[in-house]
Amino acid sequence: MTKPMTQTDASRIQSAQAKKGGGQVEKSSFSSRATKAGVRNASGKTPPPNGPSKTGNPSGGGRGNNPPSKR
Repeated sequence: MTKPMTQTDASRIQSAQAKKGGGQVEKSSFSSRATKAGVRNASGKTPPPNGPSKTGNPSGGGRGNNPPSKR
């Protein structure tokens, strides 16, 4: 079972990376992504879904909310 990243976990990872890299941590490194995940998990907010509609409404054209234009 996987556990969500915590801020403590992210801090430990970033500290080890900084020691290894002479105090520098790259923006796109794993430790940077871990920090972002730890902050996101601590805030309790989930990112918006990019998947199919959870409301039951179809996505894309022809949803009925925009009638066809008259030519």
